[in-house]
Amino acid sequence: MKTLLALLCLTGAFCFAQQNSASDMKGMTMPAHDMSKMSAQDSQADADASMHAMHSMEGHHMDMGPHMKMTALRTSQPGDAEKAEKVVDVARVVMEKYKDYHVALNGGFEIFHPEVPQKQYHFTNYGYAFEAAFKFNPEHPTSLLYEKEKDGDGYRLVGLMYTAPKRFTEDDLNQRIPLSIAQWHEHVNFCKAPADRKQETLGPNPKFGLRGSIVTKEECDANGGEFHPIIFNWMVHLYPLEKDSAQIWSVDRQHAD
Repeated sequence: MKTLLALLCLTGAFCFAQQNSASDMKGMTMPAHDMSKMSAQDSQADADASMHAMHSMEGHHMDMGPHMKMTALRTSQPGDAEKAEKVVDVARVVMEKYKDYHVALNGGFEIFHPEVPQKQYHFTNYGYAFEAAFKFNPEHPTSLLYEKEKDGDGYRLVGLMYTAPKRFTEDDLNQRIPLSIAQWHEHVNFCKAPADRKQETLGPNPKFGLRGSIVTKEECDANGGEFHPIIFNWMVHLYPLEKDSAQIWSVDRQHAD
Protein backbone atom coordinates (compact mmCIF):
# COMPACT_ATOMS: atom_id res chain seq x y z
CA MET A 1 0.00 0.00 0.00
CA LYS A 2 2.83 2.39 0.83
CA THR A 3 4.47 1.74 -2.53
CA LEU A 4 1.22 2.38 -4.38
CA LEU A 5 0.66 5.64 -2.48
CA ALA A 6 4.17 6.77 -3.33
CA LEU A 7 3.69 6.08 -7.02
CA LEU A 8 0.35 7.84 -7.09
CA CYS A 9 1.73 10.90 -5.40
CA LEU A 10 4.83 11.13 -7.57
CA THR A 11 2.88 10.95 -10.80
CA GLY A 12 0.23 13.44 -9.79
CA ALA A 13 -2.75 11.09 -9.80
CA PHE A 14 -3.20 11.43 -6.07
CA CYS A 15 -2.03 14.92 -5.30
CA PHE A 16 -5.47 16.46 -4.87
CA ALA A 17 -6.73 13.80 -2.47
CA GLN A 18 -5.00 15.32 0.57
CA GLN A 19 -5.78 18.67 2.18
CA ASN A 20 -4.76 20.39 5.34
CA SER A 21 -8.35 21.43 6.04
CA ALA A 22 -11.78 21.20 4.46
CA SER A 23 -11.93 24.97 4.05
CA ASP A 24 -8.89 24.87 1.75
CA MET A 25 -10.93 22.90 -0.79
CA LYS A 26 -13.51 25.63 -1.35
CA GLY A 27 -13.52 26.85 -4.93
CA MET A 28 -10.88 24.37 -6.09
CA THR A 29 -11.39 22.27 -9.21
CA MET A 30 -10.29 18.66 -9.01
CA PRO A 31 -8.16 17.31 -11.89
CA ALA A 32 -9.13 14.36 -14.07
CA HIS A 33 -7.27 11.89 -11.88
CA ASP A 34 -8.77 12.65 -8.50
CA MET A 35 -9.46 9.94 -5.96
CA SER A 36 -13.14 9.66 -6.86
CA LYS A 37 -12.13 8.60 -10.37
CA MET A 38 -8.95 6.71 -9.56
CA SER A 39 -8.84 3.13 -10.80
CA ALA A 40 -6.29 0.36 -10.66
CA GLN A 41 -5.64 0.94 -14.36
CA ASP A 42 -4.84 4.62 -13.76
CA SER A 43 -2.38 3.89 -10.98
CA GLN A 44 -0.72 1.05 -12.87
CA ALA A 45 -0.36 3.20 -15.98
CA ASP A 46 1.38 5.89 -13.95
CA ALA A 47 3.60 3.29 -12.31
CA ASP A 48 4.53 1.84 -15.69
CA ALA A 49 5.19 5.32 -17.04
CA SER A 50 7.56 6.00 -14.13
CA MET A 51 9.67 3.03 -15.13
CA HIS A 52 9.50 3.94 -18.82
CA ALA A 53 10.53 7.52 -18.08
CA MET A 54 13.62 6.42 -16.19
CA HIS A 55 14.66 4.06 -18.96
CA SER A 56 13.90 6.49 -21.76
CA MET A 57 15.94 9.24 -20.09
CA GLU A 58 18.80 6.94 -19.17
CA GLY A 59 21.51 7.59 -21.72
CA HIS A 60 19.19 9.39 -24.13
CA HIS A 61 18.72 13.07 -24.88
CA MET A 62 15.01 13.75 -24.61
CA ASP A 63 14.32 16.64 -26.97
CA MET A 64 10.95 18.26 -27.47
CA GLY A 65 9.57 15.30 -29.37
CA PRO A 66 6.01 13.96 -29.37
CA HIS A 67 6.29 12.71 -25.77
CA MET A 68 7.63 15.92 -24.22
CA LYS A 69 5.87 19.21 -23.70
CA MET A 70 7.91 22.22 -22.66
CA THR A 71 6.77 25.64 -21.54
CA ALA A 72 7.55 28.41 -23.99
CA LEU A 73 10.50 30.62 -23.10
CA ARG A 74 9.05 34.06 -22.46
CA THR A 75 10.49 37.53 -22.89
CA SER A 76 12.10 38.69 -19.67
CA GLN A 77 10.00 41.02 -17.56
CA PRO A 78 11.17 43.41 -14.83
CA GLY A 79 11.75 41.47 -11.64
CA ASP A 80 11.97 38.02 -13.29
CA ALA A 81 15.69 37.54 -12.67
CA GLU A 82 15.40 38.64 -9.05
CA LYS A 83 12.43 36.35 -8.41
CA ALA A 84 14.23 33.35 -9.88
CA GLU A 85 17.40 34.17 -7.96
CA LYS A 86 15.45 34.08 -4.69
CA VAL A 87 14.40 30.52 -5.53
CA VAL A 88 18.01 29.61 -6.28
CA ASP A 89 19.20 31.15 -3.02
CA VAL A 90 16.74 29.02 -1.05
CA ALA A 91 17.63 25.96 -3.14
CA ARG A 92 21.31 26.39 -2.23
CA VAL A 93 20.40 26.30 1.45
CA VAL A 94 18.41 23.12 0.81
CA MET A 95 21.41 21.63 -1.01
CA GLU A 96 23.64 22.30 1.97
CA LYS A 97 21.09 20.82 4.37
CA TYR A 98 20.81 17.56 2.42
CA LYS A 99 24.38 17.29 1.19
CA ASP A 100 24.63 14.10 3.25
CA TYR A 101 22.06 11.76 1.74
CA HIS A 102 21.54 10.12 5.14
CA VAL A 103 20.03 13.40 6.33
CA ALA A 104 17.57 13.27 3.43
CA LEU A 105 16.59 9.69 4.23
CA ASN A 106 16.10 10.58 7.88
CA GLY A 107 14.14 13.69 6.89
CA GLY A 108 11.34 11.98 5.00
CA PHE A 109 12.86 11.50 1.54
CA GLU A 110 12.74 8.07 -0.08
CA ILE A 111 14.79 6.76 -3.01
CA PHE A 112 12.55 6.18 -6.00
CA HIS A 113 13.32 2.70 -7.40
CA PRO A 114 16.83 2.32 -5.95
CA GLU A 115 17.05 -1.15 -7.51
CA VAL A 116 17.04 0.33 -11.03
CA PRO A 117 20.45 1.64 -12.23
CA GLN A 118 20.04 5.32 -13.04
CA LYS A 119 22.21 8.27 -13.99
CA GLN A 120 20.36 10.29 -11.39
CA TYR A 121 18.30 9.10 -8.42
CA HIS A 122 15.21 10.94 -7.21
CA PHE A 123 14.96 11.06 -3.42
CA THR A 124 11.29 12.04 -3.13
CA ASN A 125 9.37 13.51 -0.23
CA TYR A 126 5.73 12.59 -0.77
CA GLY A 127 4.51 15.07 1.83
CA TYR A 128 6.21 17.86 -0.10
CA ALA A 129 4.68 16.50 -3.31
CA PHE A 130 1.22 16.90 -1.75
CA GLU A 131 2.10 20.43 -0.65
CA ALA A 132 3.23 21.36 -4.17
CA ALA A 133 -0.27 20.68 -5.44
CA PHE A 134 -1.50 23.71 -3.54
CA LYS A 135 1.41 26.09 -3.01
CA PHE A 136 5.02 26.64 -3.96
CA ASN A 137 7.59 26.44 -1.19
CA PRO A 138 11.18 26.41 -2.54
CA GLU A 139 12.33 25.06 0.84
CA HIS A 140 10.36 21.89 0.09
CA PRO A 141 11.42 20.36 -3.25
CA THR A 142 9.46 17.32 -4.35
CA SER A 143 12.71 15.50 -5.06
CA LEU A 144 16.41 15.78 -4.35
CA LEU A 145 18.57 14.67 -7.28
CA TYR A 146 21.56 12.51 -6.40
CA GLU A 147 24.18 10.75 -8.48
CA LYS A 148 25.88 7.58 -7.31
CA GLU A 149 29.42 8.07 -6.02
CA LYS A 150 32.06 6.42 -8.18
CA ASP A 151 32.76 3.87 -5.47
CA GLY A 152 29.06 2.95 -5.52
CA ASP A 153 28.63 3.23 -1.76
CA GLY A 154 27.01 6.64 -1.50
CA TYR A 155 25.24 9.48 -3.29
CA ARG A 156 26.27 13.01 -4.28
CA LEU A 157 23.61 15.73 -4.34
CA VAL A 158 23.56 17.62 -7.66
CA GLY A 159 20.15 19.26 -7.90
CA LEU A 160 16.49 19.57 -6.96
CA MET A 161 13.16 18.99 -8.64
CA TYR A 162 10.01 21.03 -8.09
CA THR A 163 6.58 19.95 -9.31
CA ALA A 164 3.24 21.61 -10.02
CA PRO A 165 -0.22 20.19 -10.81
CA LYS A 166 -0.78 19.00 -14.35
CA ARG A 167 -3.87 21.25 -14.49
CA PHE A 168 -1.65 24.36 -14.26
CA THR A 169 -1.49 26.76 -17.19
CA GLU A 170 1.78 28.37 -18.19
CA ASP A 171 0.61 31.54 -16.47
CA ASP A 172 0.21 29.55 -13.26
CA LEU A 173 3.73 28.14 -13.61
CA ASN A 174 5.06 31.63 -14.33
CA GLN A 175 3.83 32.69 -10.89
CA ARG A 176 6.04 30.05 -9.28
CA ILE A 177 9.19 30.56 -11.34
CA PRO A 178 9.32 33.08 -14.22
CA LEU A 179 9.16 31.34 -17.59
CA SER A 180 11.73 33.74 -18.99
CA ILE A 181 14.22 31.94 -16.74
CA ALA A 182 13.00 28.35 -16.31
CA GLN A 183 11.23 25.94 -18.65
CA TRP A 184 8.99 23.34 -17.05
CA HIS A 185 8.19 20.08 -18.80
CA GLU A 186 5.66 17.28 -18.70
CA HIS A 187 5.42 13.90 -20.40
CA VAL A 188 2.59 13.44 -22.89
CA ASN A 189 1.09 11.00 -25.40
CA PHE A 190 1.84 7.88 -23.41
CA CYS A 191 0.61 4.57 -24.84
CA LYS A 192 0.78 1.85 -22.22
CA ALA A 193 1.65 -1.51 -23.77
CA PRO A 194 -0.70 -4.47 -23.45
CA ALA A 195 0.28 -6.92 -20.72
CA ASP A 196 1.76 -9.39 -23.19
CA ARG A 197 3.90 -6.74 -24.94
CA LYS A 198 5.38 -4.78 -22.02
CA GLN A 199 8.92 -5.94 -22.76
CA GLU A 200 8.77 -4.21 -26.13
CA THR A 201 8.69 -0.84 -24.37
CA LEU A 202 12.34 -1.06 -23.34
CA GLY A 203 13.57 -2.73 -26.51
CA PRO A 204 14.88 -1.19 -29.75
CA ASN A 205 12.47 0.87 -31.85
CA PRO A 206 9.54 0.55 -29.41
CA LYS A 207 5.95 1.36 -30.28
CA PHE A 208 4.88 1.88 -26.67
CA GLY A 209 6.03 4.10 -23.81
CA LEU A 210 7.83 7.43 -23.73
CA ARG A 211 10.25 6.42 -26.48
CA GLY A 212 7.55 4.80 -28.57
CA SER A 213 6.44 5.64 -32.08
CA ILE A 214 2.76 5.71 -31.05
CA VAL A 215 1.61 9.26 -30.28
CA THR A 216 -2.16 9.20 -30.86
CA LYS A 217 -5.07 7.53 -29.12
CA GLU A 218 -6.28 6.03 -32.38
CA GLU A 219 -2.99 4.28 -33.07
CA CYS A 220 -2.68 3.22 -29.44
CA ASP A 221 -6.17 1.70 -29.48
CA ALA A 222 -5.41 -0.08 -32.75
CA ASN A 223 -2.39 -1.73 -31.12
CA GLY A 224 -4.29 -2.80 -28.01
CA GLY A 225 -2.66 -0.19 -25.79
CA GLU A 226 -4.03 2.24 -23.20
CA PHE A 227 -3.59 5.91 -24.08
CA HIS A 228 -2.87 8.68 -21.56
CA PRO A 229 -2.53 12.24 -22.94
CA ILE A 230 -0.53 13.39 -19.88
CA ILE A 231 1.55 11.36 -17.43
CA PHE A 232 2.92 12.95 -14.22
CA ASN A 233 2.77 16.55 -13.05
CA TRP A 234 4.65 19.52 -14.42
CA MET A 235 8.26 19.36 -13.26
CA VAL A 236 11.43 21.42 -13.39
CA HIS A 237 14.98 20.55 -12.39
CA LEU A 238 17.53 23.06 -11.20
CA TYR A 239 21.18 22.78 -10.31
CA PRO A 240 21.81 25.52 -7.75
CA LEU A 241 25.54 24.96 -7.41
CA GLU A 242 26.26 25.88 -11.03
CA LYS A 243 27.73 29.31 -11.68
CA ASP A 244 25.36 30.92 -14.18
CA SER A 245 21.63 30.97 -14.81
CA ALA A 246 21.84 29.00 -18.06
CA GLN A 247 23.49 26.08 -16.25
CA ILE A 248 21.35 26.35 -13.12
CA TRP A 249 18.17 26.03 -15.21
CA SER A 250 19.70 23.96 -18.01
CA VAL A 251 17.02 22.36 -20.16
CA ASP A 252 19.54 20.06 -21.86
CA ARG A 253 20.74 18.74 -18.53
CA GLN A 254 17.32 18.05 -17.11
CA HIS A 255 16.42 16.17 -20.29
CA ALA A 256 19.60 14.13 -20.22
CA ASP A 257 19.16 13.42 -16.50
